Amino acid sequence: MINISVIGAGYVGLVSGACLAEFGFRVTCLDVDKEKIRNLKNGKIPIYEPGLQSIVEKGMQFGRLSFTTSYEETLRDCNVVFIAVGTPSREDGSADLSYVLNAAQSIAEHISEYTVIVDKSTVPVGTGRMLKQVINDKMCELGREVPFDVVSNPEFLREGSAVNDFMQPDRIVIGADSEQAFGVMRQVYRVLYMNNSPFVFCDVETAEIIKYASNAYLAARITFMNELSLLCDAVGADVTLVGRAMGQDARIGPKYLNAGPGYGGSCFPKDTRAILHTARDYGVNLSIIDSVIQANERQKVYMADKIETAMGDLNGKNICVLGLAFKPDTDDVREAPSITIIKELSARGAVPVVFDPISMKNTETYFAGSNIKYAGDEMEAIRGADALVIVTEWNQFRNLDMREALESMAGNYLFDLRNIYIRSEMEEIGFQYFGVGR
Repeated sequence: MINISVIGAGYVGLVSGACLAEFGFRVTCLDVDKEKIRNLKNGKIPIYEPGLQSIVEKGMQFGRLSFTTSYEETLRDCNVVFIAVGTPSREDGSADLSYVLNAAQSIAEHISEYTVIVDKSTVPVGTGRMLKQVINDKMCELGREVPFDVVSNPEFLREGSAVNDFMQPDRIVIGADSEQAFGVMRQVYRVLYMNNSPFVFCDVETAEIIKYASNAYLAARITFMNELSLLCDAVGADVTLVGRAMGQDARIGPKYLNAGPGYGGSCFPKDTRAILHTARDYGVNLSIIDSVIQANERQKVYMADKIETAMGDLNGKNICVLGLAFKPDTDDVREAPSITIIKELSARGAVPVVFDPISMKNTETYFAGSNIKYAGDEMEAIRGADALVIVTEWNQFRNLDMREALESMAGNYLFDLRNIYIRSEMEEIGFQYFGVGR
């Protein structure tokens, strides 16, 4: 029988643990944050993720999902351990592996039988080898000798659809060096294996590269369309139709071809910087990824430039900004385009009035001491504004009563940074409409 422990009850760890419990395993999620574990035991989920609350409650109700702060408790009868802790960016762009290595040392202290240690965290190539060495060294120091294998099993969870992504994955990547470890992982993912989900079995280093390569490529697709939108703006073309036509080419496909204000979140910015740093360590020049990172930051600032160019002097202008999260259906504002855009507008003298249905509280640390105003809903934010700026395409922003919105505004500028409205319709109402690449 397989008993699973998940170290880290954050976004990846909690989703993974809850979904594995849904597969029928007994799963214990560990986190050193006592308040987080206390809240989880009381059914309070620390993140916003559609569908997660219900499967956490179900797992707890049937005794398959539990939470603890004790390594000894969680590893006592465990034979598969998932490491799902954060790997934030350091100042130089490299991944901070301190949480991963601390978890590895604690594992070395407490496992008592053959254990498969699964690295679910996003880590640079070579981390699996490092984990193996750290665990061996710690066991030697303690005079212990317990067999184990290290597996790389990167996550591909999109915020806002993470539960579905885990349950119905595009692929499951498993990197290991022993048939025994592969066999255990087949049992862990037996439900998906029986449902004919695609599996990729490979060595540890390949699995580690696959994760970073996937995110870097998706970031490049987004950035390509964003840069193309600049040309479309200059020549009078429509980037939405360009992207639609490109996506009909079977060699390209339709996804990630929408222009906008730049990518953000917890993955693309961090992972592109990390793979670039790793490449430099090995003397490899990844010039495309380097350009993607720089172009993405320019795109965010360009959105503020676009607003200033259209409106002129922004000093004292009330600008309504709808959408703070980096994408819909999440409360994550890490490196969100909205943060850069709002700071730029504020620095140029404007008074941003902001609203987001979920992530308002998460922005407080970014704007402490600034002139940002928070509204209770979208119409309150719009009322009296000189301009309306849509940054995140929440569904409720796709169907605003735009006539009512215009009547309540002091000005008539509409900056549709996600291209969710039709220019001709907005101009007929009376807006001065500005999209991205339109």
